[in-house]
Amino acid sequence: MVQRVVVIGLGYIGLPTAAILASNGVHVVGVDVSDKHVDAVNRGEVPFVEPDLGIHVAGAVSKGLLSAQKETPAADVFIIAVPTPFKGGHEADLSYIDAATDGIIPQLSGGELVILESTSPPGATERVGERILAARPELNLNAEPDARTVDVAHCPERVLPGRVMIELVENDRIVGGLTPHAAQRAKALYEVFCHADIFLTDATTAEMAKLTENSFRDVNIAFANELSIISERLGIDVFELIELANKHPRVNILQPGPGVGGHCIAVDPWFIVSSTPEQAQLIRTAREVNDSKPGYVISKVLEAVEGEESPVVAALGLAFKPDIDDMRESPALDITRLLVEALPQGKVLAVEPNVEELPAKLAGHTNLELAPLTDAVAQADVVVLLVDHREFKAMDTTALEGKAVINTRGTWRSLEA
Repeated sequence: MVQRVVVIGLGYIGLPTAAILASNGVHVVGVDVSDKHVDAVNRGEVPFVEPDLGIHVAGAVSKGLLSAQKETPAADVFIIAVPTPFKGGHEADLSYIDAATDGIIPQLSGGELVILESTSPPGATERVGERILAARPELNLNAEPDARTVDVAHCPERVLPGRVMIELVENDRIVGGLTPHAAQRAKALYEVFCHADIFLTDATTAEMAKLTENSFRDVNIAFANELSIISERLGIDVFELIELANKHPRVNILQPGPGVGGHCIAVDPWFIVSSTPEQAQLIRTAREVNDSKPGYVISKVLEAVEGEESPVVAALGLAFKPDIDDMRESPALDITRLLVEALPQGKVLAVEPNVEELPAKLAGHTNLELAPLTDAVAQADVVVLLVDHREFKAMDTTALEGKAVINTRGTWRSLEA
């Protein structure tokens, strides 16, 4: 039985993983560089929006099974769940993984299991193992384990923000080990809470599986986004078009939008492209299509306000998907920022019901305010629907009469500008 698990990174994946393990009786210590996250967890609170997570965190903290700190302690199992952002050329920045690994290394004595959950390009898990051995050559990663063996595995998360606590339990998992023994040990840990199937493979295949899943969705979203631009040129309602096309038994076109956001679909395909740039032509094109969609939305807004001296634009939504506060790689956030810069004599009223203040990326602009939905729509010349939060779908659409409406989500279709 695992005595202690350390989860490094208490963000949108790390904290739910820590909480679900602790809720199943495992003693878990969360590690994070953020005082805000550490303090919130130790109070039994959640520093971001995720349904049902607060119940798990509060219960585990009250039972003494979950705590948080800034330094990495000794443990039986270490789970790395830190960000993997871009650096130049859309390559993965693995510095957070390296830093997490460096914090683990002094705590190793042999017999531990290190799991990389962070979405990573092929070879990242092997890099963790190599980094451990470079610093601690007395240890090993042997396929036939002994007292000095440290097992290293990759188990990519496969959950949807807003449903994380459900999908952690119900979704199948893929576990890839640097050795078969490492994969088996990681599987045994996830069986503590995962009720679905757990499939074993090698670490590189597991890394590539996660990237493949998200690239598949990205390519299909790019088809929908490109179709939306073609349809507008032809005077067709793309949402009706897709609805009709999907009545074919073997057609399932996804919905277009203002772009693609989140730390997975908007990022992961580039890891494949950067690993194999000559071969990943379709994946690259899909990324370029989706990355260009925010610019297209902005052009539609600027067209709608042309001739106005001081236009007011209501930008509805900043998160990357409905009913959460997660703004990672959010096209809505980027569109809002670019509109503020493009309309220096105008005003942009941002509406995001899941936050109480503007994110740092939008701070410092005098022509931008965070506003309630009713006020923003009442003042606006143009209303841009960027995220279909429940509040927007439920609003009284008579308030939109006489206003230009830029509809990127298919809500209020009869009111489109």
